[in-house]
Amino acid sequence: MCGVGDFHVGSGLVSMYFRVGLPWLARRVFDGMDYRNVVSWTAMVGGYTESGMFEDAVDVFRAMWVIGGVLPNRIALISVLPAIEFLANLPAGKQVHCFAVRMELSGEVSLNNALVDMYGKCGALWYARRIFNDGNWCKDVISWCSMIQGYGLHGDGEEAVALFDQMRTSGVMPDSMIGLGVLSACSRAGLVFKGLEIYHSLVKDCGVHPTEEMSACIVDLLGRSGLIKHALVFIKSMTVEPGPSVWGALLDASVIHNNKEVQDLACRYLLRLEEGNPSNLVSVSNLHAFEGSWNIVEEVRAKIKQEALKKTPGFSWISPT
Repeated sequence: MCGVGDFHVGSGLVSMYFRVGLPWLARRVFDGMDYRNVVSWTAMVGGYTESGMFEDAVDVFRAMWVIGGVLPNRIALISVLPAIEFLANLPAGKQVHCFAVRMELSGEVSLNNALVDMYGKCGALWYARRIFNDGNWCKDVISWCSMIQGYGLHGDGEEAVALFDQMRTSGVMPDSMIGLGVLSACSRAGLVFKGLEIYHSLVKDCGVHPTEEMSACIVDLLGRSGLIKHALVFIKSMTVEPGPSVWGALLDASVIHNNKEVQDLACRYLLRLEEGNPSNLVSVSNLHAFEGSWNIVEEVRAKIKQEALKKTPGFSWISPT
Protein backbone atom coordinates (compact mmCIF):
# COMPACT_ATOMS: atom_id res chain seq x y z
CA MET A 1 0.00 0.00 0.00
CA CYS A 2 1.13 3.54 -0.72
CA GLY A 3 0.92 6.18 1.98
CA VAL A 4 -0.45 9.69 1.54
CA GLY A 5 2.96 11.12 0.77
CA ASP A 6 3.89 8.39 -1.68
CA PHE A 7 1.68 9.28 -4.65
CA HIS A 8 4.73 10.05 -6.82
CA VAL A 9 6.14 6.60 -6.09
CA GLY A 10 2.74 5.02 -6.63
CA SER A 11 2.29 6.76 -9.99
CA GLY A 12 5.73 5.56 -11.04
CA LEU A 13 4.87 1.99 -10.07
CA VAL A 14 1.60 2.18 -12.00
CA SER A 15 3.44 3.27 -15.15
CA MET A 16 6.14 0.65 -14.65
CA TYR A 17 3.68 -2.23 -14.28
CA PHE A 18 1.85 -1.18 -17.44
CA ARG A 19 5.15 -1.03 -19.34
CA VAL A 20 6.05 -4.61 -18.35
CA GLY A 21 2.59 -5.90 -19.27
CA LEU A 22 1.10 -6.30 -15.81
CA PRO A 23 -1.99 -4.07 -15.81
CA TRP A 24 -3.61 -5.93 -12.93
CA LEU A 25 -0.68 -5.07 -10.68
CA ALA A 26 -0.85 -1.46 -11.85
CA ARG A 27 -4.50 -1.37 -10.84
CA ARG A 28 -3.70 -2.99 -7.49
CA VAL A 29 -1.13 -0.30 -6.71
CA PHE A 30 -3.51 2.43 -7.85
CA ASP A 31 -6.39 1.12 -5.73
CA GLY A 32 -4.08 0.94 -2.73
CA MET A 33 -2.99 4.57 -2.92
CA ASP A 34 -4.29 6.74 -0.07
CA TYR A 35 -4.06 9.85 -2.23
CA ARG A 36 -4.39 10.15 -6.00
CA ASN A 37 -3.68 13.28 -8.00
CA VAL A 38 -3.97 14.03 -11.72
CA VAL A 39 -0.62 12.32 -12.37
CA SER A 40 -1.83 9.07 -10.78
CA TRP A 41 -5.10 9.07 -12.71
CA THR A 42 -3.38 9.97 -15.97
CA ALA A 43 -0.92 7.10 -15.50
CA MET A 44 -3.88 4.72 -15.32
CA VAL A 45 -5.66 6.23 -18.33
CA GLY A 46 -2.52 6.23 -20.48
CA GLY A 47 -1.52 2.75 -19.32
CA TYR A 48 -4.86 1.23 -20.22
CA THR A 49 -4.85 2.98 -23.62
CA GLU A 50 -1.33 1.81 -24.49
CA SER A 51 -2.24 -1.73 -23.36
CA GLY A 52 -5.22 -1.82 -25.72
CA MET A 53 -7.69 -1.90 -22.80
CA PHE A 54 -9.72 0.92 -24.29
CA GLU A 55 -12.96 0.52 -22.36
CA ASP A 56 -11.02 0.52 -19.08
CA ALA A 57 -9.19 3.68 -20.18
CA VAL A 58 -12.48 5.51 -20.81
CA ASP A 59 -13.98 4.22 -17.54
CA VAL A 60 -10.99 5.43 -15.51
CA PHE A 61 -11.05 8.77 -17.31
CA ARG A 62 -14.69 9.26 -16.27
CA ALA A 63 -13.98 8.10 -12.72
CA MET A 64 -11.16 10.65 -12.46
CA TRP A 65 -13.55 13.58 -12.34
CA VAL A 66 -16.86 11.90 -11.40
CA ILE A 67 -15.57 9.85 -8.43
CA GLY A 68 -12.12 11.25 -7.76
CA GLY A 69 -13.08 14.87 -8.23
CA VAL A 70 -9.87 15.48 -10.20
CA LEU A 71 -9.99 17.57 -13.37
CA PRO A 72 -7.97 15.99 -16.20
CA ASN A 73 -5.02 17.90 -17.59
CA ARG A 74 -3.85 18.16 -21.20
CA ILE A 75 -1.90 14.88 -21.03
CA ALA A 76 -4.90 13.00 -19.66
CA LEU A 77 -7.11 14.34 -22.45
CA ILE A 78 -4.59 13.34 -25.12
CA SER A 79 -4.10 9.92 -23.48
CA VAL A 80 -7.77 8.94 -23.56
CA LEU A 81 -8.55 10.14 -27.10
CA PRO A 82 -7.02 7.12 -28.93
CA ALA A 83 -9.18 4.82 -26.78
CA ILE A 84 -12.29 6.87 -27.58
CA GLU A 85 -11.30 6.84 -31.24
CA PHE A 86 -10.94 3.05 -31.30
CA LEU A 87 -14.31 2.56 -29.59
CA ALA A 88 -15.93 5.21 -31.82
CA ASN A 89 -17.41 6.61 -28.60
CA LEU A 90 -18.45 10.02 -29.89
CA PRO A 91 -20.23 11.18 -26.67
CA ALA A 92 -17.05 10.56 -24.70
CA GLY A 93 -15.08 12.40 -27.36
CA LYS A 94 -17.37 15.41 -27.01
CA GLN A 95 -16.80 15.34 -23.24
CA VAL A 96 -13.05 15.55 -23.81
CA HIS A 97 -13.61 18.44 -26.21
CA CYS A 98 -15.71 20.23 -23.57
CA PHE A 99 -12.91 19.78 -21.04
CA ALA A 100 -10.44 21.26 -23.52
CA VAL A 101 -12.62 24.35 -23.97
CA ARG A 102 -13.31 24.63 -20.25
CA MET A 103 -9.62 24.46 -19.43
CA GLU A 104 -8.80 26.96 -22.19
CA LEU A 105 -6.67 24.43 -24.07
CA SER A 106 -8.41 24.90 -27.41
CA GLY A 107 -5.31 26.50 -28.89
CA GLU A 108 -2.95 23.67 -27.89
CA VAL A 109 -1.63 22.02 -31.08
CA SER A 110 -1.12 18.42 -29.92
CA LEU A 111 -4.54 18.32 -28.22
CA ASN A 112 -6.31 19.85 -31.22
CA ASN A 113 -4.58 17.36 -33.52
CA ALA A 114 -5.80 14.50 -31.34
CA LEU A 115 -9.35 15.90 -31.33
CA VAL A 116 -9.37 16.33 -35.12
CA ASP A 117 -8.11 12.77 -35.51
CA MET A 118 -10.70 11.40 -33.07
CA TYR A 119 -13.63 13.20 -34.68
CA GLY A 120 -12.43 12.16 -38.13
CA LYS A 121 -12.11 8.49 -37.19
CA CYS A 122 -15.56 8.59 -35.52
CA GLY A 123 -17.11 10.01 -38.69
CA ALA A 124 -17.96 13.39 -37.12
CA LEU A 125 -16.20 15.32 -39.86
CA TRP A 126 -18.17 18.50 -39.22
CA TYR A 127 -16.75 18.72 -35.68
CA ALA A 128 -13.27 17.88 -36.93
CA ARG A 129 -13.42 20.58 -39.58
CA ARG A 130 -14.74 23.16 -37.10
CA ILE A 131 -11.68 22.63 -34.87
CA PHE A 132 -9.41 22.55 -37.90
CA ASN A 133 -10.78 25.82 -39.28
CA ASP A 134 -10.37 27.65 -35.98
CA GLY A 135 -7.77 30.33 -36.61
CA ASN A 136 -6.64 30.51 -32.97
CA TRP A 137 -4.03 27.78 -33.30
CA CYS A 138 -1.11 27.08 -35.60
CA LYS A 139 -1.67 23.92 -37.65
CA ASP A 140 1.26 21.64 -38.48
CA VAL A 141 1.72 18.73 -40.90
CA ILE A 142 0.03 16.36 -38.44
CA SER A 143 -3.04 18.62 -38.35
CA TRP A 144 -3.45 18.53 -42.13
CA CYS A 145 -2.75 14.80 -42.23
CA SER A 146 -5.40 14.04 -39.59
CA MET A 147 -8.06 16.06 -41.39
CA ILE A 148 -7.22 14.63 -44.81
CA GLN A 149 -7.19 11.06 -43.49
CA GLY A 150 -10.57 11.64 -41.88
CA TYR A 151 -12.08 12.52 -45.25
CA GLY A 152 -10.25 9.63 -46.89
CA LEU A 153 -11.49 7.13 -44.32
CA HIS A 154 -15.09 8.05 -45.07
CA GLY A 155 -14.73 8.18 -48.84
CA ASP A 156 -14.89 11.94 -49.36
CA GLY A 157 -12.10 12.06 -51.89
CA GLU A 158 -13.04 15.41 -53.39
CA GLU A 159 -12.89 17.19 -50.03
CA ALA A 160 -9.59 15.48 -49.21
CA VAL A 161 -8.14 16.69 -52.51
CA ALA A 162 -9.47 20.23 -51.98
CA LEU A 163 -7.91 20.28 -48.53
CA PHE A 164 -3.94 17.90 -50.09
CA ASP A 165 -4.56 22.09 -52.38
CA GLN A 166 -5.30 24.48 -49.43
CA MET A 167 -2.40 22.89 -47.56
CA ARG A 168 0.06 23.62 -50.34
CA THR A 169 -1.28 27.17 -50.68
CA SER A 170 -0.69 27.68 -46.97
CA GLY A 171 2.98 26.81 -47.42
CA VAL A 172 2.91 23.38 -45.76
CA MET A 173 4.64 20.78 -47.93
CA PRO A 174 3.04 17.33 -47.99
CA ASP A 175 4.92 14.23 -46.90
CA SER A 176 4.35 10.53 -47.56
CA MET A 177 1.74 10.24 -44.78
CA ILE A 178 -0.37 13.07 -46.20
CA GLY A 179 0.09 11.63 -49.69
CA LEU A 180 -1.11 8.26 -48.45
CA GLY A 181 -4.22 9.83 -46.92
CA VAL A 182 -5.13 11.70 -50.11
CA LEU A 183 -4.45 8.72 -52.37
CA SER A 184 -6.50 6.47 -50.12
CA ALA A 185 -9.37 8.95 -50.32
CA CYS A 186 -9.11 9.03 -54.12
CA SER A 187 -9.15 5.23 -54.23
CA ARG A 188 -12.26 5.00 -52.05
CA ALA A 189 -14.03 7.66 -54.13
CA GLY A 190 -12.92 6.23 -57.51
CA LEU A 191 -11.10 9.43 -58.52
CA VAL A 192 -8.67 7.70 -60.86
CA PHE A 193 -7.24 10.58 -62.86
CA LYS A 194 -7.09 12.93 -59.88
CA GLY A 195 -5.32 10.27 -57.85
CA LEU A 196 -2.72 9.73 -60.55
CA GLU A 197 -2.24 13.47 -60.91
CA ILE A 198 -1.68 13.84 -57.18
CA TYR A 199 0.73 10.90 -57.07
CA HIS A 200 2.92 12.33 -59.83
CA SER A 201 2.79 15.79 -58.24
CA LEU A 202 3.88 14.38 -54.89
CA VAL A 203 6.84 12.60 -56.46
CA LYS A 204 7.95 15.19 -59.02
CA ASP A 205 6.96 18.53 -57.47
CA CYS A 206 7.15 17.83 -53.74
CA GLY A 207 10.05 15.38 -53.69
CA VAL A 208 8.10 12.72 -51.81
CA HIS A 209 9.69 9.29 -52.08
CA PRO A 210 6.93 6.82 -53.04
CA THR A 211 6.44 4.23 -50.32
CA GLU A 212 5.04 0.75 -50.78
CA GLU A 213 1.80 1.89 -49.13
CA MET A 214 1.41 4.80 -51.56
CA SER A 215 2.09 2.44 -54.46
CA ALA A 216 -0.49 -0.01 -53.14
CA CYS A 217 -3.05 2.82 -53.16
CA ILE A 218 -2.36 3.47 -56.84
CA VAL A 219 -2.65 -0.24 -57.66
CA ASP A 220 -5.93 -0.34 -55.74
CA LEU A 221 -7.14 2.84 -57.46
CA LEU A 222 -6.43 1.47 -60.93
CA GLY A 223 -7.45 -2.10 -60.20
CA ARG A 224 -10.81 -1.34 -58.62
CA SER A 225 -11.66 0.84 -61.60
CA GLY A 226 -11.07 -2.11 -63.92
CA LEU A 227 -7.72 -0.84 -65.23
CA ILE A 228 -5.93 -4.08 -64.35
CA LYS A 229 -3.36 -3.83 -67.15
CA HIS A 230 -2.52 -0.29 -66.14
CA ALA A 231 -2.03 -1.50 -62.56
CA LEU A 232 0.45 -4.12 -63.81
CA VAL A 233 2.33 -1.50 -65.84
CA PHE A 234 2.52 0.69 -62.75
CA ILE A 235 3.90 -2.18 -60.65
CA LYS A 236 6.63 -2.80 -63.23
CA SER A 237 7.57 0.89 -63.11
CA MET A 238 7.82 1.10 -59.31
CA THR A 239 11.08 2.40 -57.87
CA VAL A 240 10.56 0.36 -54.71
CA GLU A 241 10.23 -3.41 -54.57
CA PRO A 242 6.54 -4.39 -54.78
CA GLY A 243 5.64 -5.87 -51.42
CA PRO A 244 2.69 -7.80 -49.98
CA SER A 245 0.40 -4.75 -49.82
CA VAL A 246 0.91 -4.09 -53.55
CA TRP A 247 0.27 -7.66 -54.65
CA GLY A 248 -2.59 -7.92 -52.15
CA ALA A 249 -4.25 -4.87 -53.74
CA LEU A 250 -3.81 -6.39 -57.19
CA LEU A 251 -5.26 -9.69 -55.98
CA ASP A 252 -8.32 -7.90 -54.61
CA ALA A 253 -8.85 -6.11 -57.92
CA SER A 254 -8.40 -9.27 -59.98
CA VAL A 255 -11.00 -11.09 -57.87
CA ILE A 256 -13.48 -8.20 -58.18
CA HIS A 257 -13.11 -8.12 -61.98
CA ASN A 258 -12.69 -11.89 -62.39
CA ASN A 259 -9.31 -11.67 -64.11
CA LYS A 260 -7.97 -15.20 -63.64
CA GLU A 261 -4.59 -14.58 -65.23
CA VAL A 262 -3.70 -11.62 -63.03
CA GLN A 263 -5.22 -13.37 -60.04
CA ASP A 264 -2.81 -16.29 -60.44
CA LEU A 265 0.10 -13.89 -60.92
CA ALA A 266 -0.73 -11.97 -57.74
CA CYS A 267 -1.14 -15.22 -55.80
CA ARG A 268 2.28 -16.47 -56.87
CA TYR A 269 4.05 -13.28 -55.87
CA LEU A 270 2.13 -13.02 -52.61
CA LEU A 271 3.00 -16.55 -51.59
CA ARG A 272 6.63 -16.07 -52.61
CA LEU A 273 6.99 -12.88 -50.57
CA GLU A 274 5.29 -14.17 -47.44
CA GLU A 275 5.70 -17.88 -47.76
CA GLY A 276 5.57 -18.39 -44.01
CA ASN A 277 2.38 -16.38 -43.51
CA PRO A 278 -0.45 -18.90 -42.95
CA SER A 279 -3.18 -16.35 -43.61
CA ASN A 280 -1.95 -15.82 -47.16
CA LEU A 281 -1.80 -19.56 -47.81
CA VAL A 282 -5.31 -20.12 -46.47
CA SER A 283 -6.67 -17.16 -48.44
CA VAL A 284 -5.21 -18.48 -51.68
CA SER A 285 -6.51 -21.97 -50.88
CA ASN A 286 -10.03 -20.69 -50.22
CA LEU A 287 -9.96 -18.53 -53.35
CA HIS A 288 -9.09 -21.45 -55.63
CA ALA A 289 -11.55 -23.74 -53.84
CA PHE A 290 -14.30 -21.23 -54.65
CA GLU A 291 -13.29 -21.43 -58.32
CA GLY A 292 -12.97 -25.20 -58.34
CA SER A 293 -9.21 -25.28 -58.96
CA TRP A 294 -8.75 -28.28 -56.70
CA ASN A 295 -5.24 -29.16 -57.90
CA ILE A 296 -3.96 -25.81 -56.63
CA VAL A 297 -6.00 -26.19 -53.44
CA GLU A 298 -4.41 -29.54 -52.68
CA GLU A 299 -0.95 -28.15 -53.39
CA VAL A 300 -1.42 -25.19 -51.04
CA ARG A 301 -3.03 -27.29 -48.30
CA ALA A 302 -0.18 -29.77 -48.49
CA LYS A 303 2.22 -26.89 -47.99
CA ILE A 304 0.27 -25.70 -44.96
CA LYS A 305 0.34 -29.19 -43.48
CA GLN A 306 4.01 -29.69 -44.27
CA GLU A 307 5.06 -26.50 -42.53
CA ALA A 308 2.62 -27.05 -39.64
CA LEU A 309 1.26 -23.53 -39.98
CA LYS A 310 -1.81 -22.22 -38.21
CA LYS A 311 -4.10 -19.55 -39.59
CA THR A 312 -4.13 -16.18 -37.82
CA PRO A 313 -7.82 -15.44 -37.09
CA GLY A 314 -9.59 -12.56 -38.76
CA PHE A 315 -7.10 -11.60 -41.48
CA SER A 316 -7.21 -11.98 -45.24
CA TRP A 317 -5.80 -10.24 -48.27
CA ILE A 318 -9.16 -10.77 -49.99
CA SER A 319 -11.48 -7.82 -49.37
CA PRO A 320 -15.24 -8.41 -49.19
CA THR A 321 -15.99 -5.79 -51.86
